[in-house]
Amino acid sequence: MKFSFLSSLSLIIVSANICLSGFAQCGKGEYTISAFPCLNCAVTCQKPAGPEWIHNATFYQIYPQSFKDTNGDGIGDLKGVISQLDYVKSLGVDAIWINPFYVSPFRDAGYDVADYYHVDPRYGTDQDAKDLFRIAKQKGLRIIVDFVPGHTSIDHPWFKASCSSTPTKYSNWYIWTNGTWFDDENGKYKANFIQGFCDRDGNYMINFFWHQPALNYGYGQPDPKQPWQLSTTHPDVVALRTEMKNVMRYWLEMGCDGFRVDMAGSLVKNDPEGSIKYFWQDIRKMLDQEYPDAFMVSEWSESATAVNAGFHADFMLWQEGYQDLFMHENSYFRSAGIGSISHFMWRYNEQSTETNGKGYISLTVGNHDLERINNRGRNRADLEIIQVFNFTMPNIPFIYYGDEITMRQLPLVTGKEGCYGTRAGARTPMQWDTTANLGFSTSAPERLYLPVDSSRNAPNVLAQENDPDSFLNFMRKLVLLHKTEPALTNYAKFVPVYVQKNKYPFIFMRIFGNEKLLVILNPDSKPATAIVEGNLKGKRKLLLGKLPVWKQNTGTTEIQVDGQSYSVIKLK
Repeated sequence: MKFSFLSSLSLIIVSANICLSGFAQCGKGEYTISAFPCLNCAVTCQKPAGPEWIHNATFYQIYPQSFKDTNGDGIGDLKGVISQLDYVKSLGVDAIWINPFYVSPFRDAGYDVADYYHVDPRYGTDQDAKDLFRIAKQKGLRIIVDFVPGHTSIDHPWFKASCSSTPTKYSNWYIWTNGTWFDDENGKYKANFIQGFCDRDGNYMINFFWHQPALNYGYGQPDPKQPWQLSTTHPDVVALRTEMKNVMRYWLEMGCDGFRVDMAGSLVKNDPEGSIKYFWQDIRKMLDQEYPDAFMVSEWSESATAVNAGFHADFMLWQEGYQDLFMHENSYFRSAGIGSISHFMWRYNEQSTETNGKGYISLTVGNHDLERINNRGRNRADLEIIQVFNFTMPNIPFIYYGDEITMRQLPLVTGKEGCYGTRAGARTPMQWDTTANLGFSTSAPERLYLPVDSSRNAPNVLAQENDPDSFLNFMRKLVLLHKTEPALTNYAKFVPVYVQKNKYPFIFMRIFGNEKLLVILNPDSKPATAIVEGNLKGKRKLLLGKLPVWKQNTGTTEIQVDGQSYSVIKLK
């Protein structure tokens, strides 16, 4: 169905849903559009509820065991993080997300917690954590910690107590069957349970690895034939939930500024109605009342569900469409030019419609679970375009440590503490300078947590600090642009302009009041042309990248861009 250009222009601005008939086609799985919006129409930007500081924030993620070692044991520590806070601050970021540093046997890199209330000795002491929070605040940085509520290690005292053949306070804090040979029709439950672990007559459920027993948040729809499946209101389930709230309070009182929550949507089992939302809504209520400046972002990967459950933001990661962006050989952001962004945009539109004015979608460019974006032959132009996307989309941008200096994905074949496949190669030590171990540690190389990049041209911070044209300084400019341009406020209006299946470039606008930016991204190595319905009048000022060739025709605009290019243009 086709509407006239002028009659439908105003719709695209005032609607919360960016997919509109007349310009966008949102068939199942695809989103396409080719039209400029009405620049004279009123724009409403809905600021989500939450701490004021998050609305223009940028985060830096630190994997502590790989960031900076100060005691020479080959493993990064909290004092190492403290020692580099000035560097992190120099990036222009506002906050840090730090991966787990709790007591752990480290069979899963700390995501197997043995004590939620203390720092593991390999990272330092509880006082080091207090000092980190305090000193970071003095430097104008906030810190959110990784919270792992779904499971613990088998070494956790709670789990050890639950293993007792005699009932204890903790017997139901984990999901146990009511007998080793329980009635399991057709093996429905057997696959997720460990048998014969201890003297208790029962099997415990695992979340991921065999050594990560699932904490018991109840069942949304308990099987009446399985009495061990407790309801979400069972007193023992409520007791566990209360204790997890206490854990969060403990770290907030110590000085942290919030949490990244691991696998937040998977806590309640057999939960088709999504009853886990009530737990997180209760947590959000606690934060709003007791710690109103605290921030909470989820690894849920269903952003609309997560935001409606009370999270301020959710990572768009393990979901349909996201993989089309960066991770495959045929990804959109590769110079081969064989990708498509229309499927991602269909999914993004679906999610952003539901989160608009309620919370944020954070588009993950890199983290500890993904290959580094500098992989499979990418060059600097590729990486610049990806980061421009990261910082100009409606988004709370996160920078994964080392991405600001183009650290490479290393081809490691041996796993480390539960990270297999490509994960180990994305978690290698930070590269500070050209001294031994690239400045990460004074230990012998064989004692390092993971090997450093041994390439002769391995990027490092010191070399790039002294080069005004380095990628590090490009990233600083990009962070500053995000911070100072009102139209890049995290909740500024997002209006797609040119999205076509299997075509380049990708063009969109960001609008905040009278401030308007046009962003053009062409990852393809070949030049590209977009024919856009409508004309933009007024002046255009280039803020970043290269100005395209701009041809105004009757009723349409032809935009020609070079291969592997980007433009961030201020419209006046």
